[in-house]
Amino acid sequence: MSSFNQKFKDAIYEQFARIGKAVSAPKRLELLDVLCQGPRTVEALSEHAALSVANASQHLQVLRAARLVEAEKKGLHVEYRLADDEVCRFFHSLRSLAEARLAEVKHVTHAYLRERGAMEAVQSSELLRRVRAGEVTVLDVRPLEEYRAGHIPGALSVPLAKLKKRIAGLPKKRDIVAYCRGPYCVMSIEAVEVLRKKGFRAYRMEQAVVDWRARGWRLEKSEETPA
Repeated sequence: MSSFNQKFKDAIYEQFARIGKAVSAPKRLELLDVLCQGPRTVEALSEHAALSVANASQHLQVLRAARLVEAEKKGLHVEYRLADDEVCRFFHSLRSLAEARLAEVKHVTHAYLRERGAMEAVQSSELLRRVRAGEVTVLDVRPLEEYRAGHIPGALSVPLAKLKKRIAGLPKKRDIVAYCRGPYCVMSIEAVEVLRKKGFRAYRMEQAVVDWRARGWRLEKSEETPA
């Protein structure tokens, strides 16, 4: 191979490597996961990722330099969003690859669930069928902003922080399915624990907005505050 051709290949793979470098930090992957739910301010992202605002901003700048996210000034705040839907599909594919190739992913998850005495999520095709058919009450326990940006059709917005106040209004004769940001989001685990202690038949669903979108299924958006 000529040196000219090799230089071309080296230059191309160097650009590909920019993406790998940008997502090489665990916290940056967590930030992408949150941004898959919808645009958020730096302050909100720092809170969700347990980072200082300064550290969150630094991580976001790296993602922005790799053209994975975009930023927009809104009043006194800077709001970040994914550059496009392809970034979320990339994150979903990366997560799926890790789940398929790294046994440690399952081990870490099982260890966490055992330690807190939580139940495994229910992933049966029958559960998904019932959710899509509207045969169960589906709760979206993410923050309201994420629900508005996109949610599973028919889901009720009941943020985890408000669940105890709204629990009396939930139907006890119907099964309840709670979801949040995906298989490694703990908000739905906590929601199911609260519901079961109150006598509800509640289940946790791992599939969330990112998974719904990856399957090509329809999502709903809402600009109004749910009742």
